[in-house]
Amino acid sequence: MRKNFGTKPWFYPLPVLIVGTYDENGLPDAMNAAWGGLYDADKVVLCLSASHKTTANIKAKGAFTVSFADAAHVVEADYVGLVSANQVPDKLEKSGLHITKSEFVDAPIIDEFPLALECKLLKITEDGNIIGQIVNVSADDEILNDFGDLDMEKFRPIAFEPANRGYHVMGQRVGHAFNDGSKLK
Repeated sequence: MRKNFGTKPWFYPLPVLIVGTYDENGLPDAMNAAWGGLYDADKVVLCLSASHKTTANIKAKGAFTVSFADAAHVVEADYVGLVSANQVPDKLEKSGLHITKSEFVDAPIIDEFPLALECKLLKITEDGNIIGQIVNVSADDEILNDFGDLDMEKFRPIAFEPANRGYHVMGQRVGHAFNDGSKLK
C-alpha cells in the first residue's frame, strides 16, 4: 500500500548548499540554498530568486562558491539560510563563519565547510536559474583519507529533508557504484 501526497518538493538526497559571494563593495555573504545541484559533469545549477542578495552578488561579480554544509556546522548553515543579507549585511560575520578568498574566482571560500566548488557564472537562464562552471574543487585535508581522496565518513555532509524540515547526516557507505549491480548480469 502507498500513500499519495500530491506535488511536493521531496527530492532525496537534497544537499545543503552554502553559496558564497562578494557584493560590489567586497563584503562577503553566504546563503543556504536547498534548490541546486550538479548540471553536467563540470557545472552547477542554482535555483535562486532574483530577490536574494546572493543573486545580485553573482550577477555583479560573475563568480560564486558552493560549499556543502556538514554535521559539525548545522547551526551556522541554518542561520545563513534564515537571515537575508538584504536586511543583515554582516550576517556572515554574525554567523561566526570565516572566509578565505578563492584563488580561482572572485568569491569567498567558507573555512568551516571543508568542501567547496569554486565557480564562474556561465549564464542565468530565462527562468532565473544560475548556471556556473566549476573551475576548482578544494577540500580540507581533514576530510581526506590516507591516499588524498575524499572520505565521506570524515566529511559527514548533511542533506535537507523537506517532508519534515530536517537535516540528516550522510556518510555511511552501503555499496560500490558501477560494481554491485554487476551481480545481476
